[in-house]
Amino acid sequence: MESKLPDVGTSIFTKMTGLANAHGALNLSQGFPEFDTPTKLKQALAEQTLAGYNQYAPSPGIPALQQEIAALVARRYHQDIDAAAQVTVTAGATEALFVAIQALVREGDEVIVFDPAYDSYRPAVELAGGKTVHIPLNAPDYAIDWTLVSSKVTDKTRAIIINSPHNPSAKTLKQVDLDSLKALLGQHDIYLISDEVYEHITFDGASHLSVLRDPALSERAFVISSFGKTFHCTGWKMGYCVAPPALSSEFRKIHQFVNFSSFTPAQFALAEMLRDAPEHVDELSDFYQQKRDVLVQALAPSRFNILPSEGTYFLLLDYSDISTLDDVTFCQQLVEKSGVAAIPLSVFYENPTQDKIIRLCFAKETDTLIAAAEKLCQL
Repeated sequence: MESKLPDVGTSIFTKMTGLANAHGALNLSQGFPEFDTPTKLKQALAEQTLAGYNQYAPSPGIPALQQEIAALVARRYHQDIDAAAQVTVTAGATEALFVAIQALVREGDEVIVFDPAYDSYRPAVELAGGKTVHIPLNAPDYAIDWTLVSSKVTDKTRAIIINSPHNPSAKTLKQVDLDSLKALLGQHDIYLISDEVYEHITFDGASHLSVLRDPALSERAFVISSFGKTFHCTGWKMGYCVAPPALSSEFRKIHQFVNFSSFTPAQFALAEMLRDAPEHVDELSDFYQQKRDVLVQALAPSRFNILPSEGTYFLLLDYSDISTLDDVTFCQQLVEKSGVAAIPLSVFYENPTQDKIIRLCFAKETDTLIAAAEKLCQL
C-alpha cells in the first residue's frame, strides 16, 4: 500500500523516551509534567463521573465549559466572545490544529510555517492536499523576518501558522510581530492559525500577546489552546478552539467526523475548576518560572551556553563548547553516557540546521531538575 505520509516515521519524542526508559535516564525530553494534576480538578472529575456524566457531550462542548472559556478570554485578553458560536472543545490541541487545517486547506494550497515547528503541522497540511512553506528561524534569537515572510506569500498561500509562546525555542512574539502580521493579513486574503497552548506560561512579568486581544487578527484566525498544558493533565487530551462564528461553523463540520465530542466528565470538571479556582491559571507563570530558574541556576557551572526562555516549559542549551557531534547523535550519547534525555532541535526543521542545540523540559520535580543538571555539569 502506498503511504499517504511516506516521510513520517517514529517521532523523536517516542525514540528519546524509549531510550530514557531503556537506560534508566532522567527524562527531560518529552514535554509532559512529572507532577500531578491539581487535587481539586481530580476530585471534580471523580465527582462528575460518579454523578453520571459519562455519555456524549454536545459536539461543540458542554455550555458550562464554553461559557467558562469565554469568561477566561474576557478576563485575560479583555475581549468578549460568543461562547456558543465561537468556542469548540476538542480532544486536545492537536485535534484542534488538525481540524482547523482541514477546514482551511484545499488541494494545492500553501501554508507558511516557521521552523523549528511542532511536528503535527506539516502532516495535517499534506493530508488536506496542501504544502507547507517553511521559513527557518535562527539561533539564538529565533526572530521572524517579516519582510522574508511577505516575499513567501503567493496566490496559493492560504494560511500562516504561528506559535507563541514557541515550542521549542521558548521565545514569545512581541507587539511588533503582531503588527507586522496584521499588516500582512491586511494585504492578502489569507487566514491565521495561532497555536497558543502555552499561553499561560510566560516569564519575567511579560504578558502573553494572544491573537484574541486584537479584533483585526482574530476575525481571520483559529486560536488553539490546551487544558493539558494549563492543568498538568496532558493524558486527558482536552483542548479547544476559539474562532469567529463563520470559521467555527466550518471547524465544527469537520470536528464532528473526527471526534464528535470530547471527554464528558472532564468537561464538567474543567468548567468547575475554571469557575472556582481561577488562581491556578494566574499563578502558572510564577510556578514555572521558579522551575526554570532552578534549572538555569543548577546549570550555571556547566559548559553549556543557556539560551533565554521567555515562555513554555522548555530551555535550550548550546553544547558547542562540549562536542562537535551533530545534535541527534549528541542526544543519543547523552542518554547512554550521562543518563539524561533531551531533544535535538534539528528535528523541528524541514532542512536541519548545523546548530548544536538541545531542548530540555523543566516541567519536572525540583529534585529531578537538580539531579539532571548535576549530570550535565560533568560534561
